[in-house]
Parts: sequence; structure tokens; C-alpha cells
Amino acid sequence: MTGISRPRDVTTSGAATFNTLAYNSERVVRRSDDDDDDDDDKVVLFTVHKDCRYLSSATKPLQEEGEERRQDVSDSRDQTTPDARKGVVPPQYRFIYPEFLPDPKIEWRNKVREKLERTDMLSRRSHIDIPEFYVGSILAVTTSDPHALGKTSRFVGICIDRSGCGLRANFILRNVIDHLGTEILYEMYNPTIQKIEVLRLEKRLDDKLLYLRDALPEYCTFPSNMEPEFLPEGTPVPVNPIKVQLKPRPWLERWERQDLQGIQPFKLPERFFEKAKAVATPWEKFDLMKTYRSTIVEEEQSEIFSEVYSELHQLEFTRKKMKRKKMFIKPKKTA
Repeated sequence: MTGISRPRDVTTSGAATFNTLAYNSERVVRRSDDDDDDDDDKVVLFTVHKDCRYLSSATKPLQEEGEERRQDVSDSRDQTTPDARKGVVPPQYRFIYPEFLPDPKIEWRNKVREKLERTDMLSRRSHIDIPEFYVGSILAVTTSDPHALGKTSRFVGICIDRSGCGLRANFILRNVIDHLGTEILYEMYNPTIQKIEVLRLEKRLDDKLLYLRDALPEYCTFPSNMEPEFLPEGTPVPVNPIKVQLKPRPWLERWERQDLQGIQPFKLPERFFEKAKAVATPWEKFDLMKTYRSTIVEEEQSEIFSEVYSELHQLEFTRKKMKRKKMFIKPKKTA
């Protein structure tokens, strides 16, 4: 029986056809028996398949088949790359997780620091559940307090502002307690935070509700023992169209000069509106360069969220699973 030798000249067309049984080796090279001269030996390359099929010396179709298989493997691997996952990332992620987007100011950008911060943020989210919430949602935050009874304190309030990016992301809760307006600023990734609960998930007509500081107390008064309100899974976040009534002047800011939708019509003299019209800048919404410098481009947003999508999706799945367990009411035993 002719032995297996090291190939010196692999040809695509063999002089004779060989039928052999393929075993566990990847490639089998067999010497042709047509020529007796060792110098003119031509070898035939056999591609081995694990299904033990009989192969011939037609190496060109086998090479093409191997290339197709390698192409299929490379295509399957490409599906796991960030570029392939860009179309998978839900578009609402930039509203649910705005703190993952960096600061748009160029002088404050640092790619390495931003990547390290995103890693720390995901690590923190694996230890504490930070649910989805927006400005206008009612939250309850439990923090560790060495001076409080039980070493913890819980504060309930409406979110009136959400700002910052990365590990510096923060939000402000406001509530009126004993006729006194109280606000607490929480850093979202502060290790002293033990629990964040969403008692009522909703949005408001404005991105910031700082005007509640000058509104009547009933618009931001919530009981400390407020029960959570659960939304059915898949329901869109409702928008509360309520319009608050402000107290008489003086105010903390000139709210009449801001384009606010959640405030009832101002009862002010005409001179206030004339001055507000004089200092207004309605052309800024058409300034494309200002919009570009104050936002993160969509391509970069997709790249960032594709990087953290798998971890956030797993955390979101776990949160929904725990939510379904809380909504389940165990039936009472009957006699």
C-alpha cells in the first residue's frame, strides 16, 4: 500500500481517481500511482469529512466547499460583533439609560475614561436594581444612614430633574413634608443607595420640573407609605398632561421666558410678555451646529449601546422576572 507523503506539488486535476475512506484527520495527501519516478510524483489532496464519505481527487470543488464553510463560520462570528448588534439595540435605550452617553463637550471627552466608567456602571447595576424612570416619575430611595433608626432612611418624592453622565449621573426628588418643601439630590451610582423603587412610572410634558418649587404644595405632596402602581408588561409609559398652577410672584426663575408646557397660563401684566419676547431666541432651534455640538451623533450612540447591550438586556430580563413574582398574589387556603 502506498504510504502518505508530504505534498510537493498539489494539482487540481489528478491523473487517476482514488476512492478512499476519510477518518478523523483533517487532510490526507496520497501519492499518485501512475508515475513510478519519485521526482515526478504528483500528490492529490483529500479533504476529510467526519461523516466518512468516499472522496475523489477532484480537489477544486472540495476547496470551494471548504471556503464556503469557512465563509459561513466567519458570517456567524460577525453576528456577534458590535457592528452586527447595532440593529438589535432597541432605539429607546438612549431614553432609558441616558447616563451611558458621554458629555457632548469635546474638551471633556476621554475614550478610555468613558469605557472604564461604563464597566463600573454595569458592575454597580449587577449589585443594585436601578429601574427605568423618567422626570415626573415618583420614586422611593432607600439609603444607608448611620444616624437613622435601623441605619437606613427612605425618601419618597417626584423626580424633578435628571442630569449628569457616567458615574456622575444624578437625579433630584422633591416632596412636601410637614408643609415644608424638601429636595434630595441622589447620585445614581452612589454605593450608599440600597434600593430604588418606582412607585408610579410616568412622564410629564417638560424635560425638567424645577418650576414645582414655585407651584402649589398639592402638586408635589406624596405620602411616605405610598403603594407602588404596576404597569402591565409591554404598556407604553404614560404621559401625565397635568398643568400646575404657580404661586404669586416672586419666583425662583423667570418661568414666563421659558417654553414650558406643564404650567397653567400666567396671570401677569403685558409688560412681562413683551420683555420675554424681546430676549427670546427662537432661531436657536434651527442652528444645526449648536445641535451637533450639544448632542452625541447617532452612530456613536449605537456603538456605545451595542457595547453594553448584552449586560443591560440580561439585567432587564431579571428585573421583569422579579416584577412578575411581586405581582403574583398567592391564593389563601380555603377550608
